Amino acid sequence: MDSDKPIVLLTTERLRITQLPPDGAARVVAYHEANREHLGLVSPSRPGNFYTLTYWRTRLAQDLEDARFDRSLRLVVLPRDAPPSSAPVIGNISLAHIRRGPLQATDLGYGLDHRHEGKGLMTEALRAVCAHAFHGMGLHRIQANHLPENLRSAAVLRRLGFVVEGYARDFLEINGRWRDHVLTSLVAPEDRPGAR
Repeated sequence: MDSDKPIVLLTTERLRITQLPPDGAARVVAYHEANREHLGLVSPSRPGNFYTLTYWRTRLAQDLEDARFDRSLRLVVLPRDAPPSSAPVIGNISLAHIRRGPLQATDLGYGLDHRHEGKGLMTEALRAVCAHAFHGMGLHRIQANHLPENLRSAAVLRRLGFVVEGYARDFLEINGRWRDHVLTSLVAPEDRPGAR
């Protein structure tokens, strides 16, 4: 893997979706602090130092390393109408657990600042990230799971063409409780039956 791999930058009509270097830690902390309760309802437990600059400087450096070695791609969502160097983080998207070989798959995770919901921003951002996963990274399959009651997330995935594949009992620990999840996936458009 190329150690000089450039930072991913995707642009849409209203957004920039990119990786942040460690000096972007304060913006990430501000995003998570503002959404502590909102995202905490659907996220696994956080480490004790999650809301600190030290944690995020280290984490952002590790995220760049993981992307260089094709392990994961963790991105932030920025509004396009603000300068990239100072734009607030309004969302996060991850392509985690990248598996190559005959599988060519990844697990999708995402979150959006509660103050920006209902505007179609996550659909817009995920459309760009999924296209990058398929055409830029050569992946075949993107898997995404959501809590059964998370109807907003279910609607976003449905709009993007994700198909429900099953239901997993006690799939992920959220707030100290094992929670069921709906399992969905999206395959590369050229690989879908009837797409040719």
